[in-house]
Amino acid sequence: MSGSELYAWGDGMTIDLRHWLGEAVTAMGRWQDTYGPYPAHPSLQVTDEDLGEALARLTDRLQDNYPFFHPRYAGQMLKPPHPAAIIGYVAAMQVNPNNHALDGGPATAAMEKEVVARLATMFGYGDHLGHLTSSGTIANLEALFVARESHPGKGVAFSAESHYTHGRMCGVLGVEGHKVAVDDRGRIDLGALEDLLRGGRIGTVVATAGTTGLGAVEPVHEILTLARRYGARVHVDAAYGGFFTLLAGEYGIDRAPWRAVAGCDSIVVDPHKHGLQPYGCGAVLFRDPAVGRFYVHDSPYTYFTSDELHLGEISLECSRAGAAAAALWLTFELLPPTREGLGQVLAAGRRAALRWAGLIEQSPALELYQPPELDIVTYFRAAESLTEIDAASARIMTQGMNDPGDPVFLSVLKVSAEAFGRRIPEVRADADGARVLRSVLLKPEHEEYVGTLHARVEKLAN
Repeated sequence: MSGSELYAWGDGMTIDLRHWLGEAVTAMGRWQDTYGPYPAHPSLQVTDEDLGEALARLTDRLQDNYPFFHPRYAGQMLKPPHPAAIIGYVAAMQVNPNNHALDGGPATAAMEKEVVARLATMFGYGDHLGHLTSSGTIANLEALFVARESHPGKGVAFSAESHYTHGRMCGVLGVEGHKVAVDDRGRIDLGALEDLLRGGRIGTVVATAGTTGLGAVEPVHEILTLARRYGARVHVDAAYGGFFTLLAGEYGIDRAPWRAVAGCDSIVVDPHKHGLQPYGCGAVLFRDPAVGRFYVHDSPYTYFTSDELHLGEISLECSRAGAAAAALWLTFELLPPTREGLGQVLAAGRRAALRWAGLIEQSPALELYQPPELDIVTYFRAAESLTEIDAASARIMTQGMNDPGDPVFLSVLKVSAEAFGRRIPEVRADADGARVLRSVLLKPEHEEYVGTLHARVEKLAN
């Protein structure tokens, strides 16, 4: 597959990105022409020659990147967006709508409400309140802001393996954050959580559906039962794993946590990960629309063109790119957030993770750190001590990415000696922890490429 084709769909049919970007520019140009000609201001003029030279410098500098588009890249949670998202973004970007108010983007504000409703349906919400955000961090900030307003004076509990966002945002909000120990699968320890809840200081529990390190899915159903027993809310941070709800009950994915999400108070999901979108496109959803009261504010120069709900009235952010809503809307028109649509993209990554885990278990050189729950695989070079494992992980990652002839791009995860000992007690703990190799199989193309990845990593390990 060449870079110009970018993506293949079914039966070898490809998307000609250059053609459809041209169509998007032409279509919006026709709309602009309906308002009549006007002279361009000379201060904005540049020559084709100058633009060409500057563009050449830009594209040259952009080559200082890792090949996120290629299945050789199995490192971090990075991949290019789907061509439909690029086309939708470029089409709307020419208008440059601001989804803060209907004054700034009536069309894309309507699209945002539509895509958020589809996300809510995906999670089992009926009535809801929600909107897109510029990132998962801001989405979690908003969820914790509502948590603070709902339970003033109460703290927030989250697992030690949850994203660092929660501790940081608790600091921003002036809320007491409580880290809870994890079990031997990297999920919140329910006993430790209940001990904390008994103290009466917790107003909200964060349940992570797909930790960023291991891809572990915490038992949302059990967390929800515990939290309700002590009068606490539950926020689900599904920024990474959320779209896997489409595969609940398949490929070894436990159905129970995902079914329970519909009973939780808020959810965060990042379409800029498994939703095939460009950065930044996060989303926050609330089960009770009445939490909109916490956002009430006055803006004397906006919200005048319509009596309908303006998205800025239910958001902490002000200016937000309407193009992000257009990109997600067009993507969902083609690959809807259903098991038969977008679910098939995630299924390929999940199958790749299961296959690679199986290959690692059969390998004399590599050992699985933890069976993958989603599409993140963690493993290490078999050795007798943590020091040896740490050194081997660093060597394999560095040699792999710096091989000009046959590169492979991995990442590492630092784990404590205690966590390692819980999983592989026979390894000598001669250090406080070790780095293990970590691969995120975010691209569906990894399904066909995983054998090549395994062979390459095994060769480096040897």
